[in-house]
Order: sequence, then C-alpha cells, then structure tokens
Amino acid sequence: MSPQDRRSGGKPSRGGKPTGRPAGGRSGAPRSAPNRPARPKPAPEPTIDVHDPDGVRLQKVLATAGLGSRRACEDLIASGRVTVDGQPVRELGIRVDPSKAVIHVDGMRVQLDTTIITIALNKPKGVVSTMHDPEGRPTIAQFVANREERLFHVGRLDAETEGIILLTNDGELANRLSHPSHGITKTYLAHLDGRVPPSLGGRLLRGIELEDGPVKVDKFNIVQVTPQASLVEVSLHEGRNRIVRRLFEEVGFPVTALVRTSIGPIRLGDLKPGRTRVLSKTEVGSLMTQAGM
Repeated sequence: MSPQDRRSGGKPSRGGKPTGRPAGGRSGAPRSAPNRPARPKPAPEPTIDVHDPDGVRLQKVLATAGLGSRRACEDLIASGRVTVDGQPVRELGIRVDPSKAVIHVDGMRVQLDTTIITIALNKPKGVVSTMHDPEGRPTIAQFVANREERLFHVGRLDAETEGIILLTNDGELANRLSHPSHGITKTYLAHLDGRVPPSLGGRLLRGIELEDGPVKVDKFNIVQVTPQASLVEVSLHEGRNRIVRRLFEEVGFPVTALVRTSIGPIRLGDLKPGRTRVLSKTEVGSLMTQAGM
C-alpha cells in the first residue's frame, strides 16, 4: 500500500486510487432532513372590545357589588382576576354597562342587578311547595307574603319533607337551577326504618332501577345507626317527584323523616322551619356560576 493509500485510510483500487470511507468519518455530504410543510399557526382569538365609553368604571361596579373597596377592586383587575363578557381585563380605565355586562371574578359570576333577590326558606312539614294550592292547603307563599317581587320557587319538596327551598325573581336562574341538565346537587338527611348495611352505599352509587328509570346518588354517608333505625346523608342531582323516598323504599329502608339540607352551594344551616333569609351577592354569584350563567 502506498503512503498515499495509508494516509487516506482506504484500499487501493485497480487504478491505484483509494476507495472506501475515509478513516474516522462518513463519505459524502451529510443527509439533510426531509422538507416538511410547516404547520399553520392557529389564528389568534379575536379580542373583544368590552369598553363602553358611556358606562361606569369597572372598579366602581365591582365595589358596588360588594367585592371590596375601589382600591381592592383595582387590585383584582390589575392581577387579571376579572373578566367582562368572557374577556380578561387588566386595564383600570375600562368602563362597562352594569345592566348588560357579564362579569366574573375568579370564575364566579358577579350579581350586578340590584333588583334581583334570591331567598332561602326552610319549608316546614305540612306545607306544599307552590305559591297557590287549589285544595286550600298551606303554601310557601305565606312565608314571603310581605315581598313585592314576583318570586319563582326552586326545589320542590313534598308536603311531608322539610328543608331548604329557594325563591327568586330571576326567572332564568330559577329555570337553570331546576333543570337536571345543569346537575345542581341537592343533599338530604334521611331517617330510615331499619339498620342499613355498609354495602348499601355501593348499591346506591352504582344505581337503582325504578319504575320510571334508573337513579344513582352522587354521595352517600351513614351518619348514625341503631338496631331499629338509621340516619343517612345522601346527595343527588335528580329532580323527579319524591325521588329520595322512592329510592330508599326500593332498597327496603322506608323514609320516616326527610330534610333537604342544601341546594348546590347554599346550605340550610341554622335556619328555623318557616323562616327565610336573603342570600348574599356572593351566594347568588356562586349559584349563577354553577348554573352556567
């Protein structure tokens, strides 16, 4: 092998010229990546102009709605925690129309309409869940007889069941809270005849078949048991007539007393039977958020 061949690291060819790969490297030009079409960048979402030059400053609207002082509301805006009509807002000079704007803070709807009122009532036993009864039975209207607003009731209860019912003059809120598609959870304390086994919760969570279709609970908890009776807590978003009573009747533990303790985020608390309280703006906002408003 000639010195030239040894330097090139290849074998001599018939013509005396080295062939093969050079020592320590690859022959030929480096491979280039195949040309791939660039993915189109998604078009930016259009920015909605929420500023209303004839409106009210956003921080004043928030302060009036009970979100804190104007300075505190300015901090909410500057930190990006406020949206107007779905658009994040950070500018302190934004003005909005309180009668039209949809405002959320930390994802919770802010109630701006001062004419809207929502009331929690602890319905007593023996009262029907209507504003008027053709049979002359006591109705929930007697507990709000001093209100001038036209109120819609949310959360029907049978006459023998007591607990929380909501009344509001916001028709859209009432419809949304009542419709099962929005999945507003209702929680009950049920006194049952008989000692329930621990396995009952699993059956109810999986679902029970009733004559008008299956039903399953969202949560189930045994609060207390004796050899003769049980106290349980059950949550579900069903709205069918007497659904809790029919559910426990089906599994062999008839209800002897029933109290609804909450509708969505609104709890009965220590409200006495026959008494009412006006919900705070924060509570109404949380209800509107759960109802998708």
